[in-house]
Amino acid sequence: MSVVTVRFRGVPDEWAIRFEHVTKSYPAASSRSGGDSADGAPSAVADLTLDVRAHEVLVLVGPSGCGKSTTLRMVNRLVEPSSGRVLVEGRDVATADAVELRRRVGYVIQGVGLFPHRTVAQNVATVPHLLGWDRARTRTRVGELLELVGLPPERYARRYPHELSGGERQRVGVARALATDPPVLLMDEPFGAVDPVGRRRLQDEFRRIQRELGTTVMLVTHDIDEAIRMADRVAVLSTGAHVEQLASPLEIVARPATDAVADLVGRDRSARLLALGVLHPDDIDTAGPLPDGVPTVRAGAELGEVLDALSRARDGVVAVRDDHSVLGSVTADGLLSSLRRVVAAR
Repeated sequence: MSVVTVRFRGVPDEWAIRFEHVTKSYPAASSRSGGDSADGAPSAVADLTLDVRAHEVLVLVGPSGCGKSTTLRMVNRLVEPSSGRVLVEGRDVATADAVELRRRVGYVIQGVGLFPHRTVAQNVATVPHLLGWDRARTRTRVGELLELVGLPPERYARRYPHELSGGERQRVGVARALATDPPVLLMDEPFGAVDPVGRRRLQDEFRRIQRELGTTVMLVTHDIDEAIRMADRVAVLSTGAHVEQLASPLEIVARPATDAVADLVGRDRSARLLALGVLHPDDIDTAGPLPDGVPTVRAGAELGEVLDALSRARDGVVAVRDDHSVLGSVTADGLLSSLRRVVAAR
């Protein structure tokens, strides 16, 4: 399978999407509010300035009605800004043909929106078909993408959406959005309709795909845990798409900048820090034999996994191994030491 690494055309290395003093106002009768525009209309987005770095996953998170989805949809002109500029690949989207723009900016939404009367292969081929790709090129690309998202084409290409699980349909939606190697991918609550176990698997799988392709991703969610798991950086928004804090997931959890961020992170900060850290090699005890029947974790395991294993360990000791052998053990003290490293490295 060939994988195309995205390269940006005429864009500064540090950013791929830019919002410059962007405001979106709706008629005064609208229930949405943020700041007020000059004519008194409430603003769903009020004077937003924000950069999305090339090749990163930037997650917008915040309460319902804070302007997350409105912000996202201004990138592909599903929503037009009232003032300010949105730039993609250095170009003001207001000067681009809207249809052409949407063909080169991938878009994934909750519920996917697959065409029910088309097969999986036909759904993935939607944009290549619109762009006039020949059949051989389209068929090759569809096969590559189905393999990439974990849906072998020999099993899935001829199926219809009603024959798929919710997680499988979401994977098809991601494949369709990536069909023409878009430099930018927009995702609006993409995994919200999937069960919790399937959602975790999809999140992990998507991050693997994104790292392979290097696509710039802007993702909207209301779930702080999803934001922490998926993001390179998190933008916490409040009413009017006001940026309360823009930082790494670890910084958001360990050092909330405002009360609004602290409220969003909530009382589960310690648990979320466990999900952000991994067991450090220096915290593995390599001395002495191990008791029989102790739980085992892999080297580099998430700290939450280590805590779970320790909770099941009668002797307070968990074995640590790699692919070939047991490397040593870890205790509660080692876990706390790794957790302190996570906080110190913020």
